[in-house]
Amino acid sequence: MYLSSEIKKGIFKKNGGSETNTGSAESQIALFSHRIDHLTAHLQVRKKDFGTQRSLINLVGKRRALLDYLKRKDITRYRSILKDLDLRK
Repeated sequence: MYLSSEIKKGIFKKNGGSETNTGSAESQIALFSHRIDHLTAHLQVRKKDFGTQRSLINLVGKRRALLDYLKRKDITRYRSILKDLDLRK
């Protein structure tokens, strides 16, 4: 599996502050970004996989909603997560 528990713990430790801080907006956005990158690479090879394409669109929407929430609540955290994950907006 591409997303093992060690990879998740690394993502949460880097962006959430600790391995157990799985609910913070930054850690969730980072996890969604990792999954989006993986699905994008998959779809570049398999162009007719429409189920995966739909999942990718849903993930992008969830990440966008979390980014909008973070922008409303704390603009400095929003800017830092954009910079850390190299997202454009």
